[in-house]
Amino acid sequence: MIDKLFYKTLLKNTFSDPMEVTFWDGEKVQQGEGTPKFSLIFHDVIPKAELMQNASVAFGEAYMNGIIEIEGSIKEVVASIYNKKESFLGGSKMYASLLKKISNTTKRSKENVAFHYDIGNDFYKLWLDETMTYSCAYFKTANDSLKTAQQNKVAHILKKLNLQEGQTLLDIGCGWGELIITAAKKYGVKATGITLSTEQFERVKDRILEEQLEDSLDVQLIDYRELKKQKFDRIVSVGMLEHVGQEHLTEYFQKVNELLEDGGLSVLHTITTHKEGATNAWIDKYIFPGGYVPSVSELVTHMAENKFLLIDLESLRRHYEKTLDMWSENFENVLDKVKKTKDERFIRMWRLYLNACAASFQAGNIDLTQFIFTKGTNDSLPFTRSYMYR
Repeated sequence: MIDKLFYKTLLKNTFSDPMEVTFWDGEKVQQGEGTPKFSLIFHDVIPKAELMQNASVAFGEAYMNGIIEIEGSIKEVVASIYNKKESFLGGSKMYASLLKKISNTTKRSKENVAFHYDIGNDFYKLWLDETMTYSCAYFKTANDSLKTAQQNKVAHILKKLNLQEGQTLLDIGCGWGELIITAAKKYGVKATGITLSTEQFERVKDRILEEQLEDSLDVQLIDYRELKKQKFDRIVSVGMLEHVGQEHLTEYFQKVNELLEDGGLSVLHTITTHKEGATNAWIDKYIFPGGYVPSVSELVTHMAENKFLLIDLESLRRHYEKTLDMWSENFENVLDKVKKTKDERFIRMWRLYLNACAASFQAGNIDLTQFIFTKGTNDSLPFTRSYMYR
């Protein structure tokens, strides 16, 4: 006999908002007082042992497999879990520090990147903006389109780099190339982009030819650790550090130190946590294998250990929530096209991923932080931050 009391107690202590549950036998129960904000429908039982072993994976797989249906906003459901601080799923626990001794070697890193980014440029084209930028956008106004906000983000980062004509720029994890192409065209720098994604590499090569920027730009299908005997005036990394893994953070900053000229400057754009670094078992299994979200204090410590001087830090948490909301809306609007190449389980997985991440930024479990640091002193930077906003 199924112990339904266990599930009723579990759900009662999981959500911060009133909600309705329909169990597999048709029984309906309301949890919390007031009008339900959403409803959960259980078509079958999630094994108790799976819930106790890892609730994140158990709930995520149950939704992917159609065992759970959600009526209402998935983002609201996940946010309600995060906001129930005293529950075993609440607060940062859903994004708990479940560290595993997995070493992101160059071989494993390439496999992990391919797992997420090489599922097809055509898939990403369906719901990203025209610039194919897959990282946190920057909204100067609430009415900015996604394309405008992504162009804002690239411009914001390039201003922080304080680029001068003729300088050399390395982009670690260059995506589909928007940043290095903009840097070459607007600032006259010589830029190198590196990526572990074959799909991204091929597209960036094509874009360089289309823009006739062969003399200014280079793209390499290479791990950053494989770069040898090169120096750059500027180094930027956007949304790549989350793939490095906790055990390799020291290696990342040491490599940046090796590649950066004395007095050189680096901008790091990465998802962070406020206290302990974290990973999430469902995200690790289905979305970003080998991923790790570092804490701000962890990163600042690594910078100090490499004698970098931290000169600026900015939080873009709300910007990433809005970016994810727009990606999610775009994704839902092109489902007919997605279904031509992806099955229902994949669609439910990506729907959950986009909405759960948006909810996590909304709740403040995770943040998006931009750091500016220099190798030694750099007195060429303006006295105030106004140059970032001109």
